[in-house]
Amino acid sequence: MSTVTRTRWVGWAKFAGVILLLSGLFNLVQAIVALVGPNTYWAVGGDSLWLLDLTGWGWWNLIVGVLLVITAGSLVAGQAWARVVAIILAAASALGSLITLPAQPWWSLIIIAIDVLIIYALIVHGKELRIAE
Repeated sequence: MSTVTRTRWVGWAKFAGVILLLSGLFNLVQAIVALVGPNTYWAVGGDSLWLLDLTGWGWWNLIVGVLLVITAGSLVAGQAWARVVAIILAAASALGSLITLPAQPWWSLIIIAIDVLIIYALIVHGKELRIAE
C-alpha cells in the first residue's frame, strides 16, 4: 500500500486546471467569433497569402473548448481520466506552438514552457489532487 503525501506541487496541478479552463473559454470565444463573423480570414506571411475558411475552424474551436472546460473541472476535482486527457491536450498545445514558432517565437516559447510545466506537474504530482484537503 503506497501513501501519497501532499506537496506544494499540487498547486501546479491546480494551475494546470485553471490554464485549461482559460484555454477552453478562449476557444469558446474564438468559436463564437468564427461562427458568427465573416466566413473567411486572410493572412500574409512572407511571400505567401493564406486564406482560411472560418466555419470549420469555429466548429473545431467549439468542440475543443467544451472538452477543455470539462477536463479542467474534472482535473481540479481529482479525476484520474482528466489527468490523462490534460496531459494529451498540453502536449498537443506544445506541438501546435511549434507550428507558430517562426511567426511568433516568444509567445510560442512561453506556451511551450507552460505546457511542459503542466505536463510535469500532472505526471509526477497529479495523484496529490485526490488527497482530501
